[in-house]
Amino acid sequence: MLEKTWRAATAVAFAAILGMGLAFAGPARAEEVVIKIENFTFNPDAVAIKAGTTIKWTNDDDIPHSVVEAETKFRSKPIDSGETFEMTFTNPGEVNYFCGLHPHMKGKITVTP
Repeated sequence: MLEKTWRAATAVAFAAILGMGLAFAGPARAEEVVIKIENFTFNPDAVAIKAGTTIKWTNDDDIPHSVVEAETKFRSKPIDSGETFEMTFTNPGEVNYFCGLHPHMKGKITVTP
């Protein structure tokens, strides 16, 4: 009988601890997508994401590049080798962008609700 009581008490304590952990868990983290800049290309050059996602461009080339929205709604500073630029997209729609230093480099982001 004592063993059953001990097991029941242990189960209740464990459930309470699990419940506390869930109660204190922080908000869900937003997603992050990485686009590599390499060999004078954005890789991948087209991505589809959900609103609230952050895109991180990482320059893996040995010269600077930049990220410029086609209508210049945003523009990064020159991103040197090994540096990054991040942007969070909250509004659904299509975002076309290019490298401000090498305009033949182009990319597209499709943001869904």
